[in-house]
Amino acid sequence: MKIQIINGPNLNLLGLREPGIYGNQGFDSYLEELRKNFPDLSIDYYQSNVEGELINKVHEVGFSYDGIILNAGGYTHTSVALADAIAAIKTPVIEVHISNIYARESYRHVSLTGKNCKGVLTGFGMDGYRLAITSFLQERSGS
Repeated sequence: MKIQIINGPNLNLLGLREPGIYGNQGFDSYLEELRKNFPDLSIDYYQSNVEGELINKVHEVGFSYDGIILNAGGYTHTSVALADAIAAIKTPVIEVHISNIYARESYRHVSLTGKNCKGVLTGFGMDGYRLAITSFLQERSGS
């Protein structure tokens, strides 16, 4: 099973940026934990601060991977183009947010991308990525 994690803008600063909201762990160390906990999966990772590059990555893997986990960061609330990219592909996408977007500023309460996703996980910290992988695995096994 091939899973692609795609992180959007400012998520390259996890562990450094606003630790009260996003925690103290960088994504690279968390990714190592995920790969260790799911050794039978191929988990690829991509991060960009550029909207078009995120769209290109969705297009690139959207017909060949078993699942995409997308944390589009601020583009969640602004990118019709990214929402359209998700709608255009066959690979299921789960949207993940480390913080609870509904407990934050009102402009974060709207997800343009979420309606085109299999599901949305928000507010579970980094564990949202694990929960998304578990969802893909359960779907594959039929449970």
